[in-house]
Amino acid sequence: MTTGTTTTAGETPLFGPEFGPESEFRTFFDDPRWALAMIRATVLEAAHPQIAAALADNSTFVAHPWRRLRNTFLSTRRMFDADPAVREREAARLNRLHARMSGSDSRGRAYDAMDRASRAWVVAALFESAVTMCRLSGQPLDQDTMERMYAQYRHFLAALEGDAGELPEQLHDFWGYFDGVVENELENTEAARIILYRLFDHLPAPALLAGAPTLWAAGRAVVGPLLGAITVASLPEPYRRKAGLPETPGAPTLMQGAYLATGLARFLPKGWIDAETIIEALSLSPDSDDPRARTVTTLHTSMKRASALLRLLTPLSDETSRDPAPAATRATREGQRSAEEFFRQVLDQTGDGHLDWPDLAAMARELATRLDLGEPEETRLYDAFAAWWRELQATLDTDGDGRVSADEYAAAVPSLAGPALIRVAEVLFDATDKDGSGTIDADEHRTLFRTAFHRDLTTTNATYGRSAFVGEFLAFMSGRRTNTPYDPLLADA
Repeated sequence: MTTGTTTTAGETPLFGPEFGPESEFRTFFDDPRWALAMIRATVLEAAHPQIAAALADNSTFVAHPWRRLRNTFLSTRRMFDADPAVREREAARLNRLHARMSGSDSRGRAYDAMDRASRAWVVAALFESAVTMCRLSGQPLDQDTMERMYAQYRHFLAALEGDAGELPEQLHDFWGYFDGVVENELENTEAARIILYRLFDHLPAPALLAGAPTLWAAGRAVVGPLLGAITVASLPEPYRRKAGLPETPGAPTLMQGAYLATGLARFLPKGWIDAETIIEALSLSPDSDDPRARTVTTLHTSMKRASALLRLLTPLSDETSRDPAPAATRATREGQRSAEEFFRQVLDQTGDGHLDWPDLAAMARELATRLDLGEPEETRLYDAFAAWWRELQATLDTDGDGRVSADEYAAAVPSLAGPALIRVAEVLFDATDKDGSGTIDADEHRTLFRTAFHRDLTTTNATYGRSAFVGEFLAFMSGRRTNTPYDPLLADA
């Protein structure tokens, strides 16, 4: 694998042991402070116009924030895995993913997710936020640790085929570089504003709390503004001034208290806080066949009871009451999606109210990530989704604006089961048929859904034919049925 820089004498090898589980960065994974630092770093990244444009056009973080959180965390875990082969494979996957993202923003400025300066800024924002996190929590890093960690971050950038030379070689020069980008390049972008305000205010419930909308809405109404105020107060003052962010009275004290409190949690017994376990638990549906779902189901039942009690005690309305259909009508929809629900929950992956190529690319990206596809399987999957988009565009784009609106989709209510979608299912079949036998045996079928969808399915047939597999996929993508094994992948937040 090529990299954007070479290793010289005395430097840490790009995929040596120091870059993996023993790195300074790796120690933050289960650190509660890192949650606050990651939000801060994400805002700084989204304030860069190149990154903001890529997020606006391609990201699913608004419509599916919990899924995005899980994928980002797992990707980072892989990049710092003990096995160098795992790290190299993940770096190659990330590069292929970003190489497919380019275009122009609302002002006509070109963007490219492989832009070297932009990729360097992502790493710079992560490093500076980690340093700030430690300082704000009363545990500042010593100079040697900072320099060692900075070298590891530069190697991280190089491992992603970025140009480590885009970041100053020495730590003492980094601070001038960072201040210069903040002053001269960052903007008050729409993506940054969404993260600071809209995302927190409208954050959908994770699968664990999906059945308790009142409880979730009440908690979100309190925690959302607090997170926003803490994040704004922690941003560099020059950017707050440039972006016109409000200075909320007491916010600096609140921010300091939040970092100090989360910093104390680091001293809990080892294993009490495991980020991966927490994220996976939030992602599990109560009806999942995952063994851990028993605990989740118990918690979910308790949450629903608490939500019912809260509904009696407060004027907050249940979010499901926004459905104008009578209860009897909703009951008849059990197990099915309306055209509007299917469009919003499945097709509109980016949450911008329209269906276009980035939405289908997000589906392809999610499938390829969950199945851990390499080349050429990943390219075949993207090509199949691209063909499906061309087919949908030709059929549904009645006003010729290059995208499909919810009204255009609802007016046609197409079956969507055309040749291109069938080809998507066939590519998935081939990826699952590991031995190339032309059939999927019970073990291969269970492995597909256990790996990609975290579902344990009972397969009674010794083999699973191509037509049956394709039919099941089409039942979800065109029949708009709920409660299929594909829901946790493409419909959940």
